This record gives sequence, C-alpha cells and structure tokens, in this order.
Amino acid sequence: MTIYWEIVVSSFSSHHNIMNYLAHLFLAGDQPDLIVGNFLADMVKNRYQDVLPKGVLDGIRLHRQIDSFTDAHAEVKKGMRRLYADHHKYAPVVIDIFYDYLLYQNWKRYSEETMPNFKKRVYAVLLDAFAIIPEPFQARTRSMVEHDWLASYSTLEGIEYTFDRLQRKVSRPEDLEDCVVSLERDYELLNEEFNRFFPEVLEMVKAFQ
Repeated sequence: MTIYWEIVVSSFSSHHNIMNYLAHLFLAGDQPDLIVGNFLADMVKNRYQDVLPKGVLDGIRLHRQIDSFTDAHAEVKKGMRRLYADHHKYAPVVIDIFYDYLLYQNWKRYSEETMPNFKKRVYAVLLDAFAIIPEPFQARTRSMVEHDWLASYSTLEGIEYTFDRLQRKVSRPEDLEDCVVSLERDYELLNEEFNRFFPEVLEMVKAFQ
C-alpha cells in the first residue's frame, strides 16, 4: 500500500474503501501477532505503541516495510506509470487494488493453503485478538469477519464496487472512472509485472527480523 493510498483512505468509514488487506495478511504468514499488526497498521497511530504487544508492533513494522519495498519496486512503478494517463494521482490507489485482485487470481502459484482455509484462519486470528485491538477499530474488525471482506478481491464485480465507493469519497471522482476497463485492457502486462514483483516481496518478508 502506498503512502498516498493511506492518506486517501485514512478518513474513510466504509470497509469497501480499503482494499490492500489481502496481500498484507498473506505476507504476514502464520504468526498471529504479525497478522494482527498487518491488519491494524494503516489504522493505528503512534499513540497505540504503549498498549499493543511487541509482536503486534512487529507486524505493524513489517507492514510498513512491505509498503516501502512495494513503492520502490521497478515492476510496480511500470504499472503505476501506465495507469497515470487515465487515473492521474490515484494511480497508486488503483494499482494497490489491482494487485490484491491479481494475488487472488494467482493464489495457487503462491500458496498451498486454499483461499477458504486462509480466510477462515485469518478471521479466527482477528477474533481471537479482539480484546487487544483498540476500541476504535473493533467494529471494523468484526465487520471484516462477518461480511467476508477478503472475498471482494475475487471478482471484477467486487473490484468495480470498490471503485464506485471510492468515487464518492475523493476530490476527483472522474479519475476513478473505468478502472476495471484499465484492468482488463492491461491485464497481461499487470499480471506479468505482479508475478515478477511478488516473489521478491516474499523473499524480503522471509528476511524480516
């Protein structure tokens, strides 16, 4: 998730306005604290440092390292530059959503765990951690589980709905017109770039300490 995307969505209240969960939750692996930290990272501010467990803070730190690595990656920049012509300053937002969609499409390439099992496991971790999740984010956490937000990544219809919701919140909604058209037009290039980028972010995460 790019820094700009975090700024854009920081004031949004609808769960469909924030997509970049899938990749971060996947990259958190099987450690519950890292999963919780990756989930919370775009919501919590530094004032929560004293109340969250160290493992969760490590997950937040991992999330931000993933963001920095992604923003600097040449393959990601290629897609962002191509999308800029149609979507201008929202190109980073658009590519974040596209990449989570592409992870869903390429799931079996990167995971031996089925998507239903992955979602069940992640949702269970978040519910188990409910007591340590700061109160302002508990409703969002519960809603994510109850409404299966991660399923939004699986279809073009889900992606389109997300962009429709985003258009109601941004200053230049016209720049988010026809995002699914852009995805379908550039799908092969985006998919190739994603599949060159994603193995490298996986390696980066393996080295995280």
